[in-house]
Amino acid sequence: MTIADPAGFILANTRLQTVPHAPEISLWLADEITPIWKLTEEELGELGLPPPFWAFAWSGGQGLARWVLDNPQTFAGKTVVDFATGSGLVGVAAMKAGAASVLCADIDPFCEAAVRLNAQANGVALSFTDANLLDAAPPEVDILCAGDVCYEKPMTDRVMAWLRQARAQGSQVFIGDPHRTYFRTDGLTHLAEYQVPTTRELEDFAIKRSSVFSLD
Repeated sequence: MTIADPAGFILANTRLQTVPHAPEISLWLADEITPIWKLTEEELGELGLPPPFWAFAWSGGQGLARWVLDNPQTFAGKTVVDFATGSGLVGVAAMKAGAASVLCADIDPFCEAAVRLNAQANGVALSFTDANLLDAAPPEVDILCAGDVCYEKPMTDRVMAWLRQARAQGSQVFIGDPHRTYFRTDGLTHLAEYQVPTTRELEDFAIKRSSVFSLD
């Protein structure tokens, strides 16, 4: 999909605001999901699109970003991939924690502009790819992060198999998830749990329990 001015669209329809559970980070975010969702579908000329994940700080990503910021020793000097990055929240957190480099990956056509704008807002450098990383072997990096990737069963199964392949290759893998229906903790080590402020419009709760795990 081609968008005439994705950065202009984002700047016109979101505002720069601090992330509730990671206030060290500011992102260009929408205040309500329905208007930005409709505008996104109009901009792309297609109905029935998934939510604009880049426009919100989802609870799994917020929890994972918090853990990254609180554990800089894990990320200092490391190469990192932020899979299904959305806004780039976890990627920003990794750079603030001292990562050597972060590649943000997402197939959403707005994400490259969102990641670039959010990197600028936080004074960090992030790389971006719109390639579907699931179509190939995981990149050989020190750390692979994934927040909020378990919405639907087929995608959850595919993503988790790919993440396990990354772990088998030697990458550390960290996952943030608010205990969604299809998320399974088999083969995972629980690292932290947070009560993440969110909105009822996004999650049906004002506060969402979100946990961070590593792949064994």
